[in-house]
Amino acid sequence: MYSVVERELELRLILSPERSIPVPARLSFRSDDPYAVRISFHITSDAPVHWTFARELLVEGVFRPCGYGDVRVWPTKAEGRSVVLMALSSPDGDALLQAPAAQVSAWLERTLRVVPPGTEGEQLGIDDALDQLLAQ
Repeated sequence: MYSVVERELELRLILSPERSIPVPARLSFRSDDPYAVRISFHITSDAPVHWTFARELLVEGVFRPCGYGDVRVWPTKAEGRSVVLMALSSPDGDALLQAPAAQVSAWLERTLRVVPPGTEGEQLGIDDALDQLLAQ
């Protein structure tokens, strides 16, 4: 049996330095896929857009800039509040999303209680599978 940690929140899609629009989103983490986090959001499409990337990237991005390529995350201030920016790039286009740092951090803490850092492999049973393979 696995655990799921989810959080609904409102992101801001940054269109320009002066303009952003609200985007309803859901952060999701599953203990049976402990290295990954998922963000699903509705922009202007009928179906939600899903992004999956390393949980570690989001954990680090709350504190300092990290990532390269398709996903980059960094902390900053917006209108006096702490926020986390996520730059997502795909063949379909690029998006810059702003999330409230306190809500993201609280959700991440819940995921880290379910699967503490360094124990992800135990969740997947990799060590047990290797032991069985090598014993044969």
